[in-house]
Amino acid sequence: MTDTLQIKRLSADDAQAVAAWDAFVMACPQATFFHRAGWQKVIAQVFGHRCFFLYAERAGRVEGVLPLAQVKSLLFGHALVGLPFAVYGGVAADNEDAARALEAEAQHIAKGLGAGHLELRHIQPRHEDWPRQDIYVTFRKEILPEEEANMLAIPRKQRAMVRKGIKNGLLSHIDADASRFFALYADNVHRHGTPAMPKRYFEALMREFGPDCEVLTVTDDQGTPLSSVLSFYFRDEVLPYYAGDAEAARELAANDFKYWELMRRACARGLKIFDYGRSKQGTGPYAFKKNWGFEPTPLNYEYCLYKRDTVPQNNPSNAKYQLMIKTWRRMPLAWANWLGPFIVRSLG
Repeated sequence: MTDTLQIKRLSADDAQAVAAWDAFVMACPQATFFHRAGWQKVIAQVFGHRCFFLYAERAGRVEGVLPLAQVKSLLFGHALVGLPFAVYGGVAADNEDAARALEAEAQHIAKGLGAGHLELRHIQPRHEDWPRQDIYVTFRKEILPEEEANMLAIPRKQRAMVRKGIKNGLLSHIDADASRFFALYADNVHRHGTPAMPKRYFEALMREFGPDCEVLTVTDDQGTPLSSVLSFYFRDEVLPYYAGDAEAARELAANDFKYWELMRRACARGLKIFDYGRSKQGTGPYAFKKNWGFEPTPLNYEYCLYKRDTVPQNNPSNAKYQLMIKTWRRMPLAWANWLGPFIVRSLG
């Protein structure tokens, strides 16, 4: 055992190393749910991306982690990303030596792969001199200890929508699988003109993360599914991450009721933080979260550019994708669900 800091690559089959990685993640203040070791298995198995889950070790102790995956496509370019399909990522480390060593290794790997850029999705900024993506924010708010206090903390107009859902006799259920969620999610993203993740992705998340990945579905009093959300649980936080709804959901206030039910259940479990997740500034989801009384915090996605001059804009706000979005909306849902996974795997 050496006292020298070493950068190692995690093997998903090394149970001891995986356990040490996750123990570090659970204890490190900078770490998030998206730093968990299980993402390596999910991303590699579902999307076929090559993963580089790096960790800094000294004297047998993990001092930092950096999960990365290579995303390569003709349409969206070639990148090493920490971490695709995650809103948070980048380095989580106990000390600056470990953090810098992990970043240096990431840059070495990215250059060796011939990637156009390296992208690290930090919450707090690390490099003022690196190019940065500035369109995303996150929304996080304290969950109060009493259920009624959380209801009263919701601004009046939004609170009225929650009460409307309650009056409509809506019910919430914890689902054992992703079936009802996926049907609502796939229909929803199709209406918005974007490809859906494959159903096997959500099944893999539930299988890999067990009780820390949960589906809540809202139905009417006849049992008809209206709205659903797949959430992650990490330490004392709940993160509603993927969501979908039927067209009837808005009229019945099912989406408003859904997030209230998630918050109410989280309060009953003694959780402390409701993480509403990432949104692009100026979008409908951004306004919806603001209406709940959440304040935005900018996210710091930092880049090393190797074969390009500007930060990539692979998101629906990019004008060059508008024709593709309009075409996707007109495509039959069955076709979109078949073709979508081939496209979305490259978006990350």
